[in-house]
Parts: sequence; C-alpha cells; structure tokens
Amino acid sequence: MTQWLLRPASWPLRAVAAGLMAVVVWATVRRGGHLGMDNAFAVRAARALLDGGAPYADKRFLYLPGAVLAAVPEALLPQGWTTWLVPAAGVGLVLAGWWLSLRIFGVAAGSRLAVLAVAALPFFQPFRNLVTLGNWTLASVVALPLALLLASRERWVAAGAVIGAALAVKPMLVPVLLLFVFARRWRALAVAIGVPLLVSLLAALVMPRPGMFLTRTLPFLLRGQDVFARPYDASLGAVLARLGLPEPVALGVAVLAAAAGVACAYLRWRRGDAGPLRLVETAAMLLLAAFLVSRPSFDHYLLVVLGPLLASVAVPGAAPRTVWFWIALVPQVAGLDWPHLEDIRRRAFKDAAMLWTLAAVLACGCLSRGNARSGGRSSDGEDRTPVRGAF
Repeated sequence: MTQWLLRPASWPLRAVAAGLMAVVVWATVRRGGHLGMDNAFAVRAARALLDGGAPYADKRFLYLPGAVLAAVPEALLPQGWTTWLVPAAGVGLVLAGWWLSLRIFGVAAGSRLAVLAVAALPFFQPFRNLVTLGNWTLASVVALPLALLLASRERWVAAGAVIGAALAVKPMLVPVLLLFVFARRWRALAVAIGVPLLVSLLAALVMPRPGMFLTRTLPFLLRGQDVFARPYDASLGAVLARLGLPEPVALGVAVLAAAAGVACAYLRWRRGDAGPLRLVETAAMLLLAAFLVSRPSFDHYLLVVLGPLLASVAVPGAAPRTVWFWIALVPQVAGLDWPHLEDIRRRAFKDAAMLWTLAAVLACGCLSRGNARSGGRSSDGEDRTPVRGAF
C-alpha cells in the first residue's frame, strides 16, 4: 500500500486535485460569511499605522508588532483585491507547506500520496476554516515544515531563522524552541529568539503607542480572549470547564497534560533514530502539547503539524500508520453532521476530540520508540528504509 502511494499519480487525478483547489477558492469567495475576517484585523492595523494611528487600539489585533509591517503591502492594495487574494493565498500557503513536508521525507510532489492529500483537503473542515478566515496561522503552516527540512539537512541556524521569522508575526511556534534545546543547537536557538525580538523592536520604534501590546493585548490573550472566541476554544482547560469541572482544576489538568506531552517529546528525541521522523514527531508533540493548554486553541491549528505528520506515512512506524490517527480526523470531514455538535456553541467539543486524540496517538508513539538507530540512511540524510508492509 505504501509503495502504491509513493508511485506517480495519474494526470486525471492531478487535474481533479487542482480543480478542487480552484473550487475551494471560488466557493469561499461566493459564500462570503467570515471571509478574510482574521486577516482583516492585521490589515486594519497596518492601515492604522499608515494613517498615524496606534495598531493595538483594535483589541482584535493580536499579533506581534512585526505583523503590522508584514501587512503593510496588503494594506496598500485596492480593497476589492483581498476578496480573491485571501483565499487564494491561503490555499497556496497550505499547498506550499504540504510540498515542504513531502520534501522532508523525499516524497515526490507528483506522487499519489501528495495528490490524494490535496484532493482530500477540501473535505477537511479545519482547512476550509483557515482559508475562509485568512488567519495568520498560515505563516506557521509553511514555516514549520521548512524549518524541519532545513534541520534534517543539518542547517540548524537557517532553521532557527525560519522559526524566528514566523514568531515575528505570530508566536505560535514558540514550543518548537524546545526542539533546539533538546538538540543543543544554541546558535540556532539564539537566532530563533533574536529575529522576532529585533523585528518587534524595529516595528515598535515606528508605530505609535506600541506599549499597548503589553498593557492591553497581552492581558486579553492571557484571559483566553472573550465570549466571542470562547465557543471555538478547544483547549483542554476550556472544554473541561464547560463540562462542569471547576476552572482552576480544569486549568491544572491542562497544565499537567501539556507537561506530559513535553516529556513525551523529550523521550522521543532521546530514544529515536536520527532521521527526519524524529524531528517531525518531536516538533509535532511539542505543538500538540501546547494546543492542550493554550487559550484559546482553534481547530485550524492542526494544519501546522498535519502536513509533516501525513508525509511521515512513508516511514515505517509513523503515527499515520495507526488507525486512531485517522479516526481522530473523521469528525472533521466536511458535510458530516454530528448530533448536538454542529451548533456553533458546541463545535469546540468536536475540535477538542480531534486535537486530544491526535496528541494521545503521538504521545503513545513517542513512548513506544525503541533505542534502535536508523539503518536505512543515505549520504544525503534521506530515509531509505525499505517498506515491506502496508500500514
């Protein structure tokens, strides 16, 4: 089965996948709704800067100062352009992240695995939500696989620069800094921390009242935002509190679960082979552990780790070769109505089930790794382990 997935896809299948991506863009624009809502906050902040105002006067602008500068080119475009630009850029960035994920394991972009995943994306609700909202999580969707690809080729400082650039606009990949600590790549860690600090400082120097990020935006984030975001929050603490557990207890459980996830990531790093699977599973475990405790935690956060994890199916023993990995994704198939969970006030329970199950699946995989070293490494660092069986 795996060998079949790694063979070239037919041209009709490629055409179908490309057509479905075009349909996603067209349908997103046609449907409207919350089209580009999250991206609009960054664009409004950039326009406020250009007009001499304070970007952080808008409590919904939650990104770091570097994001203001990054949004300036978009703010200069005619407003009508963003209607098509936001979903098209969203689709393009997810596809770029998927291509980079495939390169980590040396899988061809024209393989059946690559094309079938593209064809399946339109039926995956977190992908459609991310494209519709234009959330800047998209930067991390590209940055994580690129950084892991560079690290797998021993270009750790470059990987640190990529993580730092992503952190400069949205600090989603902060947990990945622990990967540099595990690997004792101190120069790369310094770069990953230094880039966002430098960018934030430079951005703060050119904007009015940058201190509002510390006095207004940061407290708003630490409180888990407000009632608008709460129904979508799939973090462990938030969902347990909604199920009736006292909030301090729920938060304590979430912290313990996240700490256990970090411990699993550390054990995965210490026990496994030196191949790309080790990098991918360690980084993914760190992020999934963070998603358990971060407030809020949204369904589209999964897209950050999903690409590298899916591409790892080419390697024996990877998480996508377990049935529970796919069971976790089933509730997110677009078009399936789940009793009592489709209401906007309850959707977070479905999202939480996905994130928690995947975190548990990966944690079990991290704990089960043996001490065996990879015997199928080529001189260029790619995994050449032969695949004998299917899943």
